[in-house]
Amino acid sequence: MSKTGIMAIEEFTEALDWQATHAEENNAPCTARVIRALAKVRESDTATGRRIANWEGLTLKDAMPLRMAGGLHYLLVSGQDDRLARVYSGQITDQSQIDAITCDLVKTYDTQLLPWLDGPPQTNEAGRAASIMGGLLWLAQRTVPKFELFELGASAGVLTMLDRYRFHLGETAIGPLGSPMQIEPVWKGEGSPPAAPENFQILSVRGCDVAPINLADPDSARRLKSYVWPDAPGRMARIDAAIALAGASAPDLVKQDAGEFVAELLAEPQATGVTRAMFHSIMWQYMPASTQNAITDAFEAAGAKASPERPLAWVSLETDPATFRHELKVRIWDGSPDNGETHLLSHAHPHGAWVEWLAG
Repeated sequence: MSKTGIMAIEEFTEALDWQATHAEENNAPCTARVIRALAKVRESDTATGRRIANWEGLTLKDAMPLRMAGGLHYLLVSGQDDRLARVYSGQITDQSQIDAITCDLVKTYDTQLLPWLDGPPQTNEAGRAASIMGGLLWLAQRTVPKFELFELGASAGVLTMLDRYRFHLGETAIGPLGSPMQIEPVWKGEGSPPAAPENFQILSVRGCDVAPINLADPDSARRLKSYVWPDAPGRMARIDAAIALAGASAPDLVKQDAGEFVAELLAEPQATGVTRAMFHSIMWQYMPASTQNAITDAFEAAGAKASPERPLAWVSLETDPATFRHELKVRIWDGSPDNGETHLLSHAHPHGAWVEWLAG
């Protein structure tokens, strides 16, 4: 199928096939088989099946198949039912058998699974921090290299802890050597991000989410792990590392609408000699257009007042809806002639497995 306008897919069968194919293309064939089994769940005489069958809205934009996949994986992660263990391990590959197992699970845990359809998946993957840090290092060569950061759609705050991660980005390394979170994607493209200047510093990182997850709560941590595709062991290891770091010092998160969060932070006085930067990853598409427009307008208004001593930046790792490439883009406002210009720095794997650096 054409990837043009994929996020506008509403028809269930097409959306399900696209999501399963996307999982297969990202080395998660076992998850893809569970997603395909939702076609049979939709036909089942269960409350979950009926809600799927009568889904209103854009099925793929709502990430409806991934909502259900998370709920099913939770049954295994929480120790309630291990029938999908052999599916996730690749021991069972016959689709009709997987369909039967999945339908039986939905029938057994119908009441428990139904609420998983209420909200989008929480998948603030730590591997995406490779792109965000690359963007900050690139920014540090062009603006004041001391950063006041804030993240939209922070989920459990996994990426708000990026100052505690150790990064290996091509030839560039940064971060505490003893960190349990080692971010080392396969590096492609034109060179590496510039090395951090001596005065590079992340002063603070704050995040917001409409439904933040508390990693200190064991069940909340299990819920976050449930959204990670189980045939991706590297991602599971990163979630465990994030849980350990959050246990040592909780990320700075608030429960708040992204538009309100941005407006409040941009209204705060900005210190001289500090770059104020917003970042987000694979979440913009899930926000209402009205919120997207409000944030954009607020940034452009604030950017008009930016200066070399008080620069403003916007770092995003998001999906191009036409090509479905995940692109790292940076906008800078510093009072220069190209104020607010957008710079495309890299393409990246959606879960951080590789980065293709384009910025030289």
